[in-house]
Amino acid sequence: MSTLKAVRGTRDLLPPETALWNRIEATARAVFARYNFGEIRTPIFEDTALFARGVGEETDIVSKEMYTWEDRARAQSEKTQSLTLRPENTAGVVRAYIEHKLGETGQLQKLYYIGPQFRRERPQRGRYRQFSQIGAEVIGPASAGSESPLRDAEVLEMLASFLDELGITGWTLKINSVGSSSARPAYIAKLREALKPVVSQMCEDCQRRAETNPLRVLDCKVPADQPIIETLPKIADSLDDASKAHFAAVCAALDQAGVPYTQDHRMVRGLDYYTRTTFEFTHGGQSPPDATGAPVLGAQNALLGGGRYDGLSEALGGPKAPGIGFAMGEDRLVLMLQAKAASQTDLADAYIAPLGEAQNPAALELARELRRGGLRIELGDGSFRLKKSFEAADKVARAIVLLGEDEVQSGILTIKEFASGVQSKVARADLASTLSAASTTT
Repeated sequence: MSTLKAVRGTRDLLPPETALWNRIEATARAVFARYNFGEIRTPIFEDTALFARGVGEETDIVSKEMYTWEDRARAQSEKTQSLTLRPENTAGVVRAYIEHKLGETGQLQKLYYIGPQFRRERPQRGRYRQFSQIGAEVIGPASAGSESPLRDAEVLEMLASFLDELGITGWTLKINSVGSSSARPAYIAKLREALKPVVSQMCEDCQRRAETNPLRVLDCKVPADQPIIETLPKIADSLDDASKAHFAAVCAALDQAGVPYTQDHRMVRGLDYYTRTTFEFTHGGQSPPDATGAPVLGAQNALLGGGRYDGLSEALGGPKAPGIGFAMGEDRLVLMLQAKAASQTDLADAYIAPLGEAQNPAALELARELRRGGLRIELGDGSFRLKKSFEAADKVARAIVLLGEDEVQSGILTIKEFASGVQSKVARADLASTLSAASTTT
């Protein structure tokens, strides 16, 4: 009998990795709570029409990647229904907003979610067919301020704070405006015209998208297509005045708050419901390497993304309810944090090397003093030759502290930092602070 295994594209999460997942989720809950978000939990499967109407029938998600099945009737009086495992959660949250008449409160709804999503795509590093997302939506009637560019800036500032608190450094925020749904057709017509003479030279996906959804051509990642894409009309040149003013106000608020960003005129994202502000947080130019030297996030370096969707509620049969939201894949955050932990070698702050057995008691006293100050210390032995002490220290510590008779009497100790090769004299009273400073820079 063959051994049963997890289905391709899925996986088990085991200790100690689950502790890292819990840390990410706990940080998200704590940060979101400070911004007055509450948690929403929607079903993991919905009526297929929700995603066809909300996400867009010509998107890759709906046309290629959804897990859909016919839920057969159990009685003649029942109708067969097409159901789909949720490939994303924004449409479900907006459906819940409409169904539960949350707009009638007149208040802004700030909702976050944590849970599994499902897409039938080729499994690759950081991408699975069942994957977990953390996301949030800000939605409500315009009278509650849901259209305000301040809402966009606040969400982006919150995400910057979340990544910082999680310990992910080196991120880059890319933002763009894709304009209003009423002004976009003119740009799409211009884009279609520009694609006609060059699209045959592009990848198969771009050739298909040029007919069905030309805006998505701008999001192509195929290297050979990039020179052509750079020559295409920029959406920034076709924005209506209201969208220009909205985007300028978002940028001004981010500048005032000190949140760094770059404008990327190709930032269109992959879903049909986006309007005006779109954004992505990426990890620099490339994600850090794993143990094999490969980028931990694979070919893509995106950490999370999202945008504004001012017409989605109406598209799903609900009231006018402008909104903005985002989603981040937990798998990719875990990979980033694991790579960061692996790159920070698990070394002691210092190795105390007594120069002669007579100095062993003084070395133990010094080690106790430093340990009680919170430092991680490895204690050598005075019977070791100096060369052996250096060899032992180099394997387990960031620095070696030499403690001979002269050092004990003078209170001036010799330290060598292995990373820099710098050797220096330090007063015993300054030793703990010197070692602490060295550990934070390595």
